[in-house]
Amino acid sequence: MPHISEQATKQDKLFIYAKTLIKIYRGLYKGITLKKVKFPLFIGRNTSISHKQNIFCGKNVKFEDYSEIQGLSRNGLHFGNNVTIGRYTSIRPSSYYGVGQIGYGLQIGDNSSIGPFGFVGCSGKILIGKNVMIGPRVSLFAENHNFSDISTSIKSQGVNNKGIIIEDNCWIGSGVIILDGVTIGHGSVIGAGTLIAKDVPANTIVYDKRIKSEKQR
Repeated sequence: MPHISEQATKQDKLFIYAKTLIKIYRGLYKGITLKKVKFPLFIGRNTSISHKQNIFCGKNVKFEDYSEIQGLSRNGLHFGNNVTIGRYTSIRPSSYYGVGQIGYGLQIGDNSSIGPFGFVGCSGKILIGKNVMIGPRVSLFAENHNFSDISTSIKSQGVNNKGIIIEDNCWIGSGVIILDGVTIGHGSVIGAGTLIAKDVPANTIVYDKRIKSEKQR
């Protein structure tokens, strides 16, 4: 059960415990069909989990209300211990109907979290390290459309993907967009609303299209 602040009233604590127990119960009967799981697993209401044979969960993984976890991928979705996937967040390696190439998948390390309303397009490999905090409405796109041939449609030219790596102990602020081929070095902070289209060195702060070294904090 979660540790609840001493400032919470008894009524608040009872409400939190009741909701948590419901999520644990849901995790028990939905989690048994996953490829691998360490209980407890917490599953919120109206959560969509598909292609469960490709999903691996450590202990205390939380899929919050209305999240979408699509396991259709070549390498699966691997969630470490104490990972939280926020409310309304979508993790999609492939198209809904398996049309085109099946995506690679995702690996997310211990104690990392993705906030509400996020989008993780892991058709290319996405690796997220340990102790990574990803805020609300963050989007990761591990894929690009090919468009060099002007004699034909962009859609018909297919896609390419290099993958995305977010190393340990990073903080990704609200509304950040991370594009394919990017590595964010350990200990880095990405300010809210920033577009990341190139590598970020370790221990770096990025905000407002400027880069500030960690040593200059």
